[in-house]
Amino acid sequence: MKTQVEPDHYYNQAYDSKDRFISYWHQINEITKLKPASILEIGIGNSFLLNYLKQRGHPVTSVDIDTRLNPDVASSIINLPFCDESFDVTACFELLEHLPYSHFLPALKELHRVSKRNLILSLPDLSPIYPIHLFVPKIGELKILVPLCMKPRTEFFDAQHYWEIGRPNYEFKRIIGDIIKVSFRIERTFRVFEMPQHRFFVLKKN
Repeated sequence: MKTQVEPDHYYNQAYDSKDRFISYWHQINEITKLKPASILEIGIGNSFLLNYLKQRGHPVTSVDIDTRLNPDVASSIINLPFCDESFDVTACFELLEHLPYSHFLPALKELHRVSKRNLILSLPDLSPIYPIHLFVPKIGELKILVPLCMKPRTEFFDAQHYWEIGRPNYEFKRIIGDIIKVSFRIERTFRVFEMPQHRFFVLKKN
């Protein structure tokens, strides 16, 4: 497998938008509330999550195929150099779509193997939605994403993403089915309101 972008791709204002930082918050929140004794992060990008977790005292091991990003371990996700059930929580955010879908199940099986308890994923989801943001007296702020019945967006490869949820042949139900095939239980899935193209999956080993 080859790297798709140069390291400086992750260090510019266009990449680190306000919405992306909200997605970072969800990454941190989903990991830390599980109180893991060991964490594996695969695909470190600009190392924001990695550095934050380390500064909060969480034991994190980082993996990336690009040695220029200085991961703890340089490796492909398809063949991780760790023993079975090495990490309480494995995190893999906005990565698997950078591989052809034929690698999706093998990658999930490898993530299942090295995870002791949980896997937290995020994947791009382009399924049409309509965001509703309300403030209701005595209730407070409400943020709702309403699914829209529209045709899937045209399939394409943009030199980075091979596939995305909501494009032809990559419907949400197909992704769910393949996750379940690998003996993960889906405890929760949600889209980030401010960045709805990021869909999170909180998974637990059966």
